Amino acid sequence: MKRIEIHAHAGAFAENKDAARDLRLKEIIPALDKGESVVLSFERVDAVTQSFIHALISDLIRKRGVDVLDRLEFKSCNDTVKKIISIVVDYMQEGA
Repeated sequence: MKRIEIHAHAGAFAENKDAARDLRLKEIIPALDKGESVVLSFERVDAVTQSFIHALISDLIRKRGVDVLDRLEFKSCNDTVKKIISIVVDYMQEGA
């Protein structure tokens, strides 16, 4: 299992979509390719933008299908972060 601390890469307000893309390409995809599950910890993250979450997970859903979500775990999310993740996941599932 691969654990990624979002705060360490994006700070308390995760808005940098380039940082999210880099996490996806350099951390998440290699772990998934090895058959690992990925824990995305949002501890100490107060807020995220929709574009950050979109850059983090939408390409995974598009290319691997919604079943990839079974291998991603979102931990320590406050209500604001949960809502943004849900918006992006729902949007991607509508398009699938």
